[in-house]
Amino acid sequence: MTFPYDLEKREKQSKLLYQLNQLTSFHINNNHAYKNMINKSIGIKQAATIEEVPYLPVQLFKLMDLVTVHKEEVVKVLTSSGTTGQQVSKIYLDKETSANQTKALVEVMRPVLGNTRLPMIILDSKSVLKNRRSFSARGAGILGFANFGRKHFYAFNDDMTVDWEGLKEYVVKNKGTRLLLFGFTFMIWKYVYKEAKEKGIDIEFGDSTLIHGGGWKKLRTESVDRHIFNSELKRVLGIQEVHNYYGMVEQVGSIFVECENGYLHTPNYADIIIRDPITLVPLPHGEQGLIQVVSSLPKSYPGHSLLTEDLGTIHGEDDCLCGWKGKYFSVSGRIPKAELRGCSDTFAYDQGGEN
Repeated sequence: MTFPYDLEKREKQSKLLYQLNQLTSFHINNNHAYKNMINKSIGIKQAATIEEVPYLPVQLFKLMDLVTVHKEEVVKVLTSSGTTGQQVSKIYLDKETSANQTKALVEVMRPVLGNTRLPMIILDSKSVLKNRRSFSARGAGILGFANFGRKHFYAFNDDMTVDWEGLKEYVVKNKGTRLLLFGFTFMIWKYVYKEAKEKGIDIEFGDSTLIHGGGWKKLRTESVDRHIFNSELKRVLGIQEVHNYYGMVEQVGSIFVECENGYLHTPNYADIIIRDPITLVPLPHGEQGLIQVVSSLPKSYPGHSLLTEDLGTIHGEDDCLCGWKGKYFSVSGRIPKAELRGCSDTFAYDQGGEN
């Protein structure tokens, strides 16, 4: 079994750059739309550094279908979160990409969860998984993390109310065993923590680990940060260990998990770059800017290098006190208004290329 945080900068950059260049060439040769955008924006060439690997803005996946493999090879379609009427990203996975992303997720979470599947409480509704071929971001997250558990219990009813009686019964039944909980940050805070606190619901999860991600934007408006979130869940629900993660449906499988010191980490197969929001020039460690994510996983669609709408800061590399190698960083929120940049600018004024 490989440890996903064992490569130091020089070795990691060399291996990852080679893999990213291979993916760029593959998508250029097999995806006409991608080839046209890269050719018109920066020109087709081998990147000498990871910072030079061409990227696409994540917004682009909301504007067009970007799939490199033949449609009959697609086994799963993922869609991003969005309110009614909003455009959503569509991400097409073939069997190889889907398997690689699942394998990578297991490796990334092993240092946190170990090798044994734990009794698992999913703080969501099972109805999210109704369509087994097309998943929302929530469904994709649940499906991916469900691999780490056994005897799964879905704590939410279809109307988003919590099945408190069923939840208490499950906890009692598994008393003395470490529990794994998974859910989405804002939903946990709103539907589980707040209701338990307001109604005085007596439940103690005990020896438990919670994995959660997404939804921080709404919590920040309530002045809830990581420290408040973790301490309140421990005080009210007795959850002992909490790990946040950062990820997105456009690069699902590329999960950046939080270490014991509260920093998000880049595994061997993925990395981040922080760019100036105006000039898009890479910024040094310690400065806040737009997050670019790169990953060696996406093969069925050109998602190996993406410029996100999120703001973040790299705090260091290879020297986190937790012992994990690679860059460690934090995410501070989204830019106020996302704009099309780079390759998507090309697409915006030239839609006459091949698809």
